[in-house]
Order: sequence, then structure tokens, then C-alpha cells
Amino acid sequence: MMKKNRAMLIGSIGAGKSTLTNALLERKMAAVKTQSLNYQDWIVDTPGEYTENPFFYKNIMATALEVTHVLYLQDATRQRTIFPPGFSTGINKLPIGVVTKCDSENADVGAGIKQLRSVIPKGPIVISSSITGKGIQEIRNLVKCNSMDEMKAYAESIPETDIIFL
Repeated sequence: MMKKNRAMLIGSIGAGKSTLTNALLERKMAAVKTQSLNYQDWIVDTPGEYTENPFFYKNIMATALEVTHVLYLQDATRQRTIFPPGFSTGINKLPIGVVTKCDSENADVGAGIKQLRSVIPKGPIVISSSITGKGIQEIRNLVKCNSMDEMKAYAESIPETDIIFL
């Protein structure tokens, strides 16, 4: 039996991790503040505190042992990122950058992409909206990929510009 791919979502408090989880799992429910690790189907939703406080990095590292992919969420409405430069290189899992809230009138998608580029030196960045559904299927498909080469081939196979590959 083949092991199912599993993704961990990390990002700041309010970045949209729980809302994205609901969109990816096609659940129509309001997101609530995540207080602890939440395992739902193929997704592990983490509290924003895990990423905002370096004291909790060990929790991210331990949880990463259980997943195949890590989604790094950057809220397009926030001017700063909470991830240190090159953060994804310290976690030996397939990285996927996700710019969330791209549909907001306050969104600066370009800044979100730039912020994620410093976090993920190599890999895909998806521009998404859990409200409109933009980028949701692309994220699902990227998590099905088993290598960086597969993710790159997938990203290059779609005509839209919802995925940028570094």
C-alpha cells in the first residue's frame, strides 16, 4: 500500500491556515483559532505561535517528520513575514509557498511572493484565495507530487500564472 502524501501548514497567526485547510478539504465551515496541532485527512494545521516564536521551532521540526510537504503561508495583506530567510532549507520536506488572501483589497501579492522567495529558495509559490478558490486545486495537485522535479513539471504544465516556480 502506498503512503498518502500529507502536508503541514505553517504561518503567522491569522495567515489563513485554518481557512485554507477548510478550502482544501472542501469543508463549508468558519475557521476557528488553532490552539494545538490539528490532524485532518491529509493536512496538519499548526498554531501560528509555532512559527512566530522560535521556542516552538522544535514542534515544527518534530511534526515535519510526519509529513511529505510543508506549506509556508504568507498573508498578502501583511507587510512583513515571520519566517527567517531560507527557513525552508532547515526542513527536509517538499516546500510549497502559498500567498493567501490575494483577493483582499489590501493584498500586495508581489510583496507576498518576494517574502516567500526569501523563505523558499527553490520550489513553487501558489497565489491563492480560500474565498474565491483561486489556487486551491493547484495546491492539492502539488501535494500529490513526490519530488521537486514532479512539482516543477506540474507548475510548468499549467497555463495560468497562479504558480511561480523558483
